[in-house]
Amino acid sequence: MAARRSGARFLPYFEDAEKAAEELEITLTSRDGGNERIPMCGVPYHSAHTYVERLIDKGYKVAICEQIENPATAKGVVKREVVRVITPGTIIEENMLDERENNFLLTLSGSEGEMALAAVDLSTGEWHVTEMTDGLEFVLDEASSYRPREIVLEEKLAQNTALREKLETRLKCLITSFTLTPQEEAEVMKEMPRQFPDAADVCKTPGLERVVRLLFAYLQQTQKRTLGHVQRLRRYDAKQYMMLDESARRNLELTVTLADGKKKGSLLWLLDQTATAMGSRLLRRWLDKPLLSLSEIKRRQNTVESFLSDFILLDEVRDLLKQVYDLERLAARIAYGSTNARELVNVKRSLSVIPQLRERLINSGSRELVEMGEGLDECVDVREWIASAIVDEPPVSVKEGGMIREGFHEKLDELRAIQKDGKSWIAGLEQREKEKTGIKSLKIGYNRVFGYYIEVTKSNLHLVPEDRYQRKQTLANAERFITPELKEREQMILNASEKSVEMEYEIFAEVRAKVAEQAARLQRLAESVAELDVLQAFALVAKKYQYTRPRVHAEDGLKIRAGRHPVVEAVTPGGEFVANDADLDARDRQILLITGPNMAGKSTYMRQVALITIMAQIGSFVPADEAEIAIVDRIFTRIGAADDLIGGRSTFMVEMAETCHALKEATPRSLILLDEVGRGTSTYDGMALAHAIVEYIHDQIGAKTLFSTHYHELTGLEETLQRLVNVHAQCIEKNGKVVFLHRIIPGGADRSYGIHVAELAGLPATVIKRAKQLLHELEGRMESEATAKETTAEDLSGQLSLFDYQGVQKSDPVQAPAVKEADGIGAEIVQAVKEWDLMNKTPFECMQFLHELKQKLNR
Repeated sequence: MAARRSGARFLPYFEDAEKAAEELEITLTSRDGGNERIPMCGVPYHSAHTYVERLIDKGYKVAICEQIENPATAKGVVKREVVRVITPGTIIEENMLDERENNFLLTLSGSEGEMALAAVDLSTGEWHVTEMTDGLEFVLDEASSYRPREIVLEEKLAQNTALREKLETRLKCLITSFTLTPQEEAEVMKEMPRQFPDAADVCKTPGLERVVRLLFAYLQQTQKRTLGHVQRLRRYDAKQYMMLDESARRNLELTVTLADGKKKGSLLWLLDQTATAMGSRLLRRWLDKPLLSLSEIKRRQNTVESFLSDFILLDEVRDLLKQVYDLERLAARIAYGSTNARELVNVKRSLSVIPQLRERLINSGSRELVEMGEGLDECVDVREWIASAIVDEPPVSVKEGGMIREGFHEKLDELRAIQKDGKSWIAGLEQREKEKTGIKSLKIGYNRVFGYYIEVTKSNLHLVPEDRYQRKQTLANAERFITPELKEREQMILNASEKSVEMEYEIFAEVRAKVAEQAARLQRLAESVAELDVLQAFALVAKKYQYTRPRVHAEDGLKIRAGRHPVVEAVTPGGEFVANDADLDARDRQILLITGPNMAGKSTYMRQVALITIMAQIGSFVPADEAEIAIVDRIFTRIGAADDLIGGRSTFMVEMAETCHALKEATPRSLILLDEVGRGTSTYDGMALAHAIVEYIHDQIGAKTLFSTHYHELTGLEETLQRLVNVHAQCIEKNGKVVFLHRIIPGGADRSYGIHVAELAGLPATVIKRAKQLLHELEGRMESEATAKETTAEDLSGQLSLFDYQGVQKSDPVQAPAVKEADGIGAEIVQAVKEWDLMNKTPFECMQFLHELKQKLNR
């Protein structure tokens, strides 16, 4: 969609006008185009950004066309060109961005087997590149960590329909297909060394070079200007960070809540006590990419501990940080050429704080803080340039003057003197004319249309001298005149005013360009300040909620004593949150099988273990009395029930897909959280799947796992699986009411108290009473059937448990009285189960297989 600026209007034409009128709900008009009318629509230019933002949010790109000739000197139609294309991933306007979130544009190139990724935030200038050879799912997980607004796909990748559909479904952003002609590629290759001085060191493989080239070319074609602030090209290995897929981020509520998608109530909301916008953005990136490096984790922890050992230092640093503006985005807009004088002053004010901040850190006595202080570039020269050139309180507009200090530019001062003297002369002329004419109400005024004038009321017109006064304008109650003397002085004053405004803008542009040359220094300073800000926020949260420093190590095991869910604790009245221990290791406590009723705290317990692990690996202190955390490479979650209507997947299919992802991608260093797996299907199907999944994790993966279930029959696995331990959420029944103690204790539960929970939810008393009656009848019937089976099977040498897979594999006929052996169906089913390759089948194929077995048994 294209639009051009015309006077005070922002105008698209033809099909763009029709589409814009429809999407923006504005009036569609037309103008004469010769043989036919030309559709057009428009909005006031001063509010154009609001409408552009609405179009961007709807997934459109907006091309901005401007006059590139001076209308006063142009012949015929003023020449216009597209000066910029605004896309969702290339927004730089402050009013269109969330100051506490990055706005990433992603590019993918290569093939599914070996793909390169580049991510750039044009509003901050940061640029990240990596290569991946771990399959499409890994690429999708890595891409989702950036939450991109737009993805640019190399054309051959864009032709892969399956890949494109997965990207659109998973990331829900604009997908743009892009390619380069040989000539364009040659031009980009020539330009890249100037844009990225370290490109040769970073792009060491053809894949990395290709993806950077594509993204850089896309930025050039859409922005059509130099991008001096986009020079921080950084390569990283995605495996240097903990991988969190979309499901884990969502279920653990790292940045937004499940209920309403808002920040409040998430882990980010709790930890974000940052004083600057750039610190908040960095914290979000840290949460998306927890560390695997022990040395870096410990460095962050040491800094947090330094703050906690000196609360006065913490308060002083925080107060200073509050005075620092968003240097990262300010530097980007300065280099981009879109900043005004007020933003330059904000840079000056921010830089004025750095010497105090630096001094306080260096004098702290902490090795980590001293190093951070010594690394702060005060940018004294930049601060002085701005201070000497720009007034302390400049206007918003850069085209109306009033920005440059007196004494900074000699010629400008001369023009200002002419204006000042001219105004004094005008005041003197008014007094002289009053005396000459005897008209006491005579006044000299000015407007932009008619310039200076002498105004006389109609009652005094007979006193106007005809030889000197020339009529200029007639009003209802007055006449306006001009004299040769006033006209001459007007020309002098207006020329000086116009020239001074033009000169001020030229001087401002020169100062801005000079500061823009130092954008890289400002960006490095912004990075250091942002990191300091996040670490002081960690200290502030740790101080408020009494967090402790975890011991993070590269060995095995995860031990938490009196751990709490950080967010739930924060919103729970003091002292009411019940802390719980957690103990997992690969030797004898690999899997905790958690049973117990709903509302007893099982899901909270599982989430808090994962959140404590993530907090430990971003360098934060954690909500526990003690914690020893072995480095976790990935966290997988299957928590909560949700369908995918758009993707055509049922709740159970989503459940199985997320479980499948965990089973295929997890390693012995991973942490798996599975909550109520199998509940979306029939009881026996669900129990069979849950049992098989637990066995597979135990025998094949070895990952530390928290497995919550209402299938109490699974507690028997503790006897057959060496590294599985039963625990349950404790509750007691008192006066017919269930009381949740929210404590996780050893052993398995034998009841779910579902009816009690339904009663707490407010179901009608009649429904509750009937449910209790039916439950009593069902339990009695099951006891009778169990007694009858014991009597009829008392001569059998063994009885097959529903989950005794080893017994089934022996094919011992006396162990399977429940199947129809007479007609051979039992042996057929046993053989089919033995041959079924569960982990290489889709969830739907497993469902179909179980359905067929049930049909055979029911014949």
